[in-house]
Amino acid sequence: MRILHTMLRVGDLERSIAFYTNVLGMKLLRRKDYPAGEFTLAFIGYGDETDNTVLELTYNWGKDKYELGTAFGHIALEVPDVYAACEKMRAAGGKIIRDAGPMNAGTTIIAFLEDPDGYQIELIGADHQRT
Repeated sequence: MRILHTMLRVGDLERSIAFYTNVLGMKLLRRKDYPAGEFTLAFIGYGDETDNTVLELTYNWGKDKYELGTAFGHIALEVPDVYAACEKMRAAGGKIIRDAGPMNAGTTIIAFLEDPDGYQIELIGADHQRT
């Protein structure tokens, strides 16, 4: 078994695809409209779905906003240098909501940004320790 994807509902598919591709450097892997169900799916990621876990962006036609709730936490991405990644993402229009620095009660360097729908994305330095 393996994790295939994580699905996020988005209010503006084009805006979300632009964020994940332009700010986070992912690629649009595939996209399909489902007229009978009135939704569109777009799969994005850093590599082919056969070998990588990806994000599924779901746009329900006519729905432009969602309540995020309190159960979902964040998506985590490993980056070589959190400080440099923040600057690059900020310059590309990314909304940094927690600047790069040591995590609370630890030494791992992290940062957080927010996608256009309010989902949080944690950036974690590649030199972090897995415990």
